[in-house]
This record gives sequence, structure tokens and C-alpha cells, in this order.
Amino acid sequence: MKDIEIVIIGGGLAGLTAGIHLTKKGISVTIIEKNDYPKHKVCGEYISNEVLPYFDDLDIQLSDLKPTTITDLQFSIANGTSIHTKLPLGGFGISRYELDFYLYKKAIANGCKILIEEVDDVTFDKEKFTITTSNGTMLSSDFVIGAFGKRSNIDLKLNRNFIKQKSPWLAVKGHYSGEFPNDLVGLHNFKGGYCGVSKVEKDIINICYLVEYQVFKEYKNINDFQNLVVKQNPQLNKIFENSTLLFEKPLTISQISFEEKLAVENHIVMIGDTAGLIHPLCGNGMAMAIHSAKLISELLISFATNELKTRAELEKKYIKLWNFNFKNRLKFGRLLSKIIVKPKLSRTLMLLLIVFPFLLNTIIKKTHGKPF
Repeated sequence: MKDIEIVIIGGGLAGLTAGIHLTKKGISVTIIEKNDYPKHKVCGEYISNEVLPYFDDLDIQLSDLKPTTITDLQFSIANGTSIHTKLPLGGFGISRYELDFYLYKKAIANGCKILIEEVDDVTFDKEKFTITTSNGTMLSSDFVIGAFGKRSNIDLKLNRNFIKQKSPWLAVKGHYSGEFPNDLVGLHNFKGGYCGVSKVEKDIINICYLVEYQVFKEYKNINDFQNLVVKQNPQLNKIFENSTLLFEKPLTISQISFEEKLAVENHIVMIGDTAGLIHPLCGNGMAMAIHSAKLISELLISFATNELKTRAELEKKYIKLWNFNFKNRLKFGRLLSKIIVKPKLSRTLMLLLIVFPFLLNTIIKKTHGKPF
């Protein structure tokens, strides 16, 4: 087995999972993450059960975190009309605060080095990467995995296409106490956006919504927007009126881009949201991030064991695997989002689902994968 050095930029869900996988196989990994652990993140915090066989292989014991078991989905349009179905695979609810911290400790236990610093620059020359942080740390590696999330200064440095375009989306997330079924994930439409609701560990309700900034900016603040727009959906009004915010204030993130991204740029292999972001309404971004970590880890192990001979071969295989597993799901997610945020189209979709309820499971399967 060849000695190779891997640097992973970003210690979120995808980066930590890849670090755990690679160090488990004896490969040297350094993860550079700009934020300390644990930390809350804007996220739907629902994961499809498709990840469970892989987590078992990595000895990731999610039961230690006591996640909720989610079996059902409720979908409603802006006027509150709703439909209910069983999820084909089911999933679980777990906060990023708890999950990322657990994976961080697991990665360290596996022998992964983790630096809490911000990457300032990455260069590639003569088959080697040089990574420089804002603290002046300089690292050399054979491969760099990009796991730096939705938007980063590294995207600007790489001059990635999506970063040049202004994105219309804003996301808001909060943890709440209140009454909500443990086994249900709710997806509720409102003017200009949609909201996901589900329980995570410790009887906490996670409420996370995505809204077009053009709609949001008409209002002075989040409270006004929630009261005057989000709560116009009776399903969401009931949830908010019976819940108490546990954060000092909701978390927000803007400029979220769902445009296509390249899976490899300047020889950096991208995973998770860095490679492509699925609309949260599809409820599968976390599973995709985990799956992409598996794909690149297996290819890097094949390179270390000489099954793959060249960097070019590895990059070509990764792009092919990324497209095979995720390209159509991302495309369908973009299409579904365009339908849901338009009131007339969302009402038409709801009428179709009421008459043909089996279509909802078909839609879910289009955005979810199989166990891996």
C-alpha cells in the first residue's frame, strides 16, 4: 500500500465521514475546519436510512445519540391542504450539533488530525498540493478533498462558475420545544418557499425553511416574515403557535446556490454540498453528503493499493460515479422546487397527489437513493 497524504478542507458531515473511512484503512488524513465543535448549522437534520449499512461498516453507532425514528411524511401546500404517506425507506432525525461532534471525536479516535483553522489558499504543482491557512500553517498533500460546504472563499479562489451568480435563496433554522410527532417529517409550502419540520434528539423540534430572498426582503425581520407569510399555511401556524424557540434567535444563511457544480476542479475532488446541493425539500442532502464521502474514500483506497494507477483515472471515475448517483436527483430537486414555490403549480400538484396518492412515493424515490 502506497503512503499517501490526504487533506480534507471542511470538517462537516461529508469531510468527517471521509476522514473516518480513510483513517480506518490506515491512510494519513488531516482535516482543516474553520469552526470549533460542537456547532449548530442551518440544516433540515433528517437523514434517509440509506446511510445505515455504510455507518455500520464504519462502526458509527448512531444509537448512542438517541436519534428519532422517522417513518412518515406530511406534505402541505400554502392553503394548508395536506397529504400523508409512509416513507419508502424511512429515516432518522439528528441535529448537526450532536452528529458532527460525534463524528469529530470518532475521526480523532481513528487517528485523523484535525486543525481548527481557515484555509486561505490551495495550489497544485508537480503532483503535489500546498495548502496555506490564514494562521500561516502550510501543509503538503497528495490529494485534497473539498468538503467546505455550500459557499466558501475557496470557491472564489477557484473562480467556480456558480459563485459568480447571485443566488435568490435564504434559509432559516431554529430548534424548538413543543408538541410534534416523533415519527413524522413535515414539508409545508408557503408563499415563496417551503419549510421542513421534524424531531431530533432530546425531544427537540427542528424547523428549517428556505425562501426566495425577493419575497423575504419585503418584511422587516424574521418574526414579521414568519407571522405574515409562513404562518399563513395553517399547518405551519399550528406548529409555530405551539412551539417555543430554544435559540436566542434563528440561524440564517443566504446566497444558497442550487446551480450545477463540477465534482473536480483544479484536481480538488469535491464532496457533499461542495460538489452539488439538493433542495432541502427533497430531504436527502445529508445522505448524499455521506454517500459522496464513501465514493471518494473507496477510490483513494484503490489508488493507495495500486488498483487505480493515475490521478487522472481516479478523477474520471469519481466524476462518473458522482453523476451516476446524484446528477438526476439534483436535477429533479431543482424541478420540484420550481413547482412548489409557484402557488398555481403547487395546487395542481396537490390535486394530482390527492387523486393519485402513489405519485408521492414516486417523487420521494426520485430524490432518494438505495441503501449503500
